Amino acid sequence: MSEKNASILVVDDEPDLRLLYELTLAREGYRIETAETVAQAMHKLQQRFDVVLTDMRLPDGLGMELLLALQAQGRPERCIVATAYGSAENAVEALRAGAFDYLSKPVELKQLRSVIASAIQDLPATAAVAPVAAAQHQPMPVNAEQNTAPLRKNALATAGAAGRDKGVKALNDLVGQSAVMQAVKERISKVARSMAPVHIHGESGTGKELVARALHANSQRADGPMVAVNCGAIPENLLEAEFFGAKKGAYTGASQDRQGFFQAAKGGTLFLDEIGDLPLAMQTKLLRAIQERSVRPLGATQEEVVDVRLVSATHRDLAAEVEQGRFRQDLYYRLNVIELRIPALRERREDLPALLQALLARLSKESGFEGLHIDPAFMYAMMQRNFPGNVRELENLLHRAVALSEDGVLRLDYIADCMDGPIDATATAPHQPALAATRPAPTAAPAPRPQHAGAPVFGLPGASSATAYPSRYTVAVPLPSATPAPLFASTGSERRTADGLDLRPASATAASDESRDLPQDLQAWLDEQERGVLIRALKAANYNRTAAAAMLGLNLRQIRYRIERLNIPTEPETR
Repeated sequence: MSEKNASILVVDDEPDLRLLYELTLAREGYRIETAETVAQAMHKLQQRFDVVLTDMRLPDGLGMELLLALQAQGRPERCIVATAYGSAENAVEALRAGAFDYLSKPVELKQLRSVIASAIQDLPATAAVAPVAAAQHQPMPVNAEQNTAPLRKNALATAGAAGRDKGVKALNDLVGQSAVMQAVKERISKVARSMAPVHIHGESGTGKELVARALHANSQRADGPMVAVNCGAIPENLLEAEFFGAKKGAYTGASQDRQGFFQAAKGGTLFLDEIGDLPLAMQTKLLRAIQERSVRPLGATQEEVVDVRLVSATHRDLAAEVEQGRFRQDLYYRLNVIELRIPALRERREDLPALLQALLARLSKESGFEGLHIDPAFMYAMMQRNFPGNVRELENLLHRAVALSEDGVLRLDYIADCMDGPIDATATAPHQPALAATRPAPTAAPAPRPQHAGAPVFGLPGASSATAYPSRYTVAVPLPSATPAPLFASTGSERRTADGLDLRPASATAASDESRDLPQDLQAWLDEQERGVLIRALKAANYNRTAAAAMLGLNLRQIRYRIERLNIPTEPETR
């Protein structure tokens, strides 16, 4: 289907505006139907459309009713809502309900054409609307959910293979199969197709930019540019020129026109990392750019319409920043339409072996080793560590160990001065089984440093594939002509027990009985205690969060934050 054959339903109670929209869009080659009330629009929706453009306030109801009806029935139409100038709450509410985008009244015709073009971009032929005359003979009731399911299925099936591959690869770059990471990936896939702004919240080093790139790669803007900006790295006096561009002669040294970040990201995604570092003056200018969908370069007299999808990220609690007056509340609501929380590494320890495999595969190529092997004591230390710096800290430790290694074996000695304290080998990592395995005594020494780089092999060269190791900690990269060796390399310092090989360092076996009673992960232990208290309070308050917060001396925002962070159900479990 040609994009110019797309069909659009315009819903507005003002005749002049309906006529203006109809003439403007018909001139672009679109098929236009109009309605002036919710009831008329519902009747018109007995046939299919590509786009529904509706005013928020109508004589017999709200345009939101149309949006919710389309969403409830799984209809393929993309809905655009027009809101009165300054009604940020209405726009945010519409985007959260599933609207593709919004327009602020009075609507600029150039912006209208741009948003409509963005909405119909990437629409598959099977989701297209047949000519209106033909569609009238094949009505599609709003409540006919069974009729829409094949359309959605066909739409997915006919999407471009290249776009799918790009999106799948971006999701695979988010290493981890834990429940929390699977939830993050599912949410990315769900919200990527909308134009709604997304705010990514997570600690430093959790991979927020990778999530932003996955959002871009899975959106209809995947073929457009992805511009990533670190808001905290730009000098304050250069922020406006960097964001909005500048005309020749606008300031000393401006010898030619230059694009800003908004212009460079036109048709794609603008990722604003560490948005919480922006000064208040720049926050005001950014808010206007988001609301008006246009920017004014330094030295220019006219604004330029820009078509970008905004994704922001920060390690700060923006809600707390708003309360303390360091971040504008209206900008917060504009950016935080959809929130994605990225879990810390300590919350997904089961992903650590997969992360090690991915990182070591890359380091193996960079370092010149054919295979990198992990000493058991090194692996034990990794499983014990809380990683306050998350994946970035893990990568830095591996870089250090590889740089100091002379034989390709990563040993605990190489990172001992980076550890918080001595490793207590009598303890095991939280939520993990004891790090012990049974296998024959090693018969081969660690491999010498190779002369050239090759395929990474994790484990002891020459070890039998039948050797038994803990399956959770076995990391291997498949080779074309050989069975991959196990992850752990023997250094001869392991302690043997009646049950097999104990991977704990021998120097740690003399820990006192008192240390065994201490929590191995203080933060995880505290989180578990806090989770139990919150669940008891919620049950006592019949899952009324306001009442539960009052019992614990918290406000509603505080208890909401804790419930989300600790993944606590907000409704009684049904069995």
